[in-house]
Amino acid sequence: MNTHLLTVLGHDGSPLSAEARELLGRAALVVGGARHLAAVPIPASARTVVMGELRTALDAIDADLEKDRNVVVVASGDPGFFGIVRALRERGHRPRVLPALSSVAQAFARAGLPWDDALVVSAHGRELRRAVNACRAHPKVAVLTAPGAGPAALARELFPQTPRTFVVCENLGGPDERVVHVRPAEASTRPWRDPNVVLVLDPRRQTGERGWVAGARPGPSGWALPDAAFGPGPLGTFAEVRALVLARLGPSVGDMVWDVGAGAGEVAIECARFGAAAVAVERDLASCERIRGNVRAHRVKVAVSRGTAPAVLDHLPEPDAVFVGGGGPEVARACAARALRGVVAVLRESGRVRAAEAALKKESLVTGVVRLDAAPFGANESEPVFVVWGERNAATPGGGRTGPSGRTVVTIRQRPSGEGSVL
Repeated sequence: MNTHLLTVLGHDGSPLSAEARELLGRAALVVGGARHLAAVPIPASARTVVMGELRTALDAIDADLEKDRNVVVVASGDPGFFGIVRALRERGHRPRVLPALSSVAQAFARAGLPWDDALVVSAHGRELRRAVNACRAHPKVAVLTAPGAGPAALARELFPQTPRTFVVCENLGGPDERVVHVRPAEASTRPWRDPNVVLVLDPRRQTGERGWVAGARPGPSGWALPDAAFGPGPLGTFAEVRALVLARLGPSVGDMVWDVGAGAGEVAIECARFGAAAVAVERDLASCERIRGNVRAHRVKVAVSRGTAPAVLDHLPEPDAVFVGGGGPEVARACAARALRGVVAVLRESGRVRAAEAALKKESLVTGVVRLDAAPFGANESEPVFVVWGERNAATPGGGRTGPSGRTVVTIRQRPSGEGSVL
């Protein structure tokens, strides 16, 4: 197959280069979206395929290349960035790529913001809830949207729990380009034109710290922080126990983690340091204020919800993983019923272990238990703790998922009046 005959041409609305015009003039097949095909000069002799169903377009490209015909694919912006180049490479092609300015670069330029510290996520053909969780956890996110997963859908999930501002960039580089600065409350009700890119910004942190790596900052240099890092007072988990808890929770960008019976919020804070969105749940006001203080000290984003589990859980965003630091089997089972990936609980009484394990099994989780005896060398013998976990066998880890029992995932529910608060 003569893949040297294949060119991918990025288009951002700017005039085409002489090289791009020459390649189009020699093309036997031109593939692209309807708006791209309308925007570039196509020779009368060339056949066109409108990019709709990707496989159909790829099959057409394969067929013409097998006949040694020149093929040009016209795509938005930089086609190597969340674009068609990946799919072509997976088909065995080695295309020549002439990129244009990416839509993300254009969007941040229109907003007048640096973007080396921005997290870029795609909701195109992917799970919207993971993009939403990224926006909850990070102060500067560019979302590549899709029909049904655009500004209005993002705004409905984020408002009012996550204070953000939107910069919605429609048809960048096109004749009807529009850039709108808007609050999520308004964005949720307005009609928007595709295609668009949405910048989701924390108004207090639009220019982040200077770094050395682009995108979201690397994970923390260490975890299972010292107990003293969470101030005076009792903790729900000690550092050595927390290390195993974090390993079982596996927090990462795009995840939502609940910390139920959060104590000082140490598990939620550590999960947020890994880039996950996190909610800390506690019953009394004093505990919630303590958690807020620790969150500010560690400069992360954690939502705080005050109430008694399991009732308070009804309004929370659907979790990937849940840590249960307090409550009985009823709370453990309620968390397991909602968790998409798994639940971890810490118990201090051996007599409660079997009940907690049984609660997780009732929600079809595969369980495990370990006893930990951890104390500084030379100290008096400590009381053991028991870490119980349950994992759901996901058919497509990290991809599109439904909730337990096959139900549709609901990203967020309305908070009951008078309960909960957000940092």
